[in-house]
Amino acid sequence: MSRIILKDAYIITMNKCRQVYEKGSIVVENDKIIKVGELIDSDLTDAAEIIDLKGKIVMPGLINTHVHMSQQLGRGLADDVDLLTWLRDRIWPYESSMTEEEQYISALACCVEMIKSGVTSFAESGGFHVDGLGRAVDEAGLRCALARSTMDSGVGLPLSWRESTDYTLNKQEEAFEKWNNKGNGRIKYWFAIRTIFNATDELLIRTKELADRHGTGIHMHIAEIPGEIDYVKERTGGYSTVEHLSRIGFLDKNILGAHTVWLTDKEVDLFRLHNVKSSHNPAAAMRVLGFAKVPEMLKKGVVVSIGTDGAPCNNRMDMVDEMYLTALIHKGRTLSPKTTPAETIIEMATINGAKTILREEETGSLEVGKKADLIVIDPRSIGNMPQHDPVSSIVYSMHSTNIESTMCDGRWLMKNRKVAVVSEEDILDRAEEMAEKIRKRAGIVIPDRFPTIR
Repeated sequence: MSRIILKDAYIITMNKCRQVYEKGSIVVENDKIIKVGELIDSDLTDAAEIIDLKGKIVMPGLINTHVHMSQQLGRGLADDVDLLTWLRDRIWPYESSMTEEEQYISALACCVEMIKSGVTSFAESGGFHVDGLGRAVDEAGLRCALARSTMDSGVGLPLSWRESTDYTLNKQEEAFEKWNNKGNGRIKYWFAIRTIFNATDELLIRTKELADRHGTGIHMHIAEIPGEIDYVKERTGGYSTVEHLSRIGFLDKNILGAHTVWLTDKEVDLFRLHNVKSSHNPAAAMRVLGFAKVPEMLKKGVVVSIGTDGAPCNNRMDMVDEMYLTALIHKGRTLSPKTTPAETIIEMATINGAKTILREEETGSLEVGKKADLIVIDPRSIGNMPQHDPVSSIVYSMHSTNIESTMCDGRWLMKNRKVAVVSEEDILDRAEEMAEKIRKRAGIVIPDRFPTIR
């Protein structure tokens, strides 16, 4: 038995009553929380570690609900270009040129960046080398909805990505059998559809049948750009993406729609009707996609969480930055300072994230019986002080550097700003070496922005 006690902290529980303890303590035993509140003498018995957190904040770990781990080494390759150039000329060639080992290092680098910004759980939207991604998540100690990118059609796909419906579904089932419930149950395997551009109706329907049979979720980019809606209307005789998915019985409580920028009011209602979850990625959306109807979705009861997307389209895998952006951009769009207030943002990044990845019974809040997934925040820094309102400060002032420690499953992944699970320096060295080789192999040339003397 391993018992860790965090004492005298400002604790934001995110439980059903949204209770906050000004001077509270948390007792962690093995991988679970066994007490939140005031300590008594018996709590201190057999404690392996007692940490005084006076002046610090403890809250649930952040949950990033849309990630591309295999794209981490492509950061900066596709800045300031339109979406089709981004996709077909830069990211697809880059990602399809990667070996399993390169995707493993890419995923490790991504995990370290997330750990340092307070993430304890995330949803991977799908790479092709699932074994490399899974190895990285297992080593990094994070909680994950792992997935393989699934496509059986589409224009411009790299040759190595062209798969039949039967083949890609068989690969999904193989990955499910290998990775679901690995890492002490931290890793759950999800099915995935890249986009409706790349999926026949047969693939959509059979993927939904598989996910239902295995009791897992489906991660899919939905309603990203107007061109997607136009494409689906032409393909279906006038139905939009969400309307078509509803018609074929795809929409359900186990569907995670990434971006969902171009929803109509009717489609927001369809999301609520079928309890579809939405991952809002503000930085990626502002780059090229548009402004999602986040306040409208929240008002109607749609579960909306926050994600970073991948490093080539954000370019920061930093949930703290995404919380800040989410709070601000919808105030500007609606011209209301009361839109998406700080407490709503924290809900989106924690308990809504847990609902999105179908794990609200075990994570997303600090409650007895739940997994010990939490972060310790040191608010004392020049960019974050003074702290009159801790909840507001987390959203509007905090930087990821204020996150001192990250714990998942009762294990410190980072403690006192030092990553404890892997060597950050070794990953940096390997990532820098690999990234340039992959770019050259993919034939991607980055134009000079200013006259450059070489």
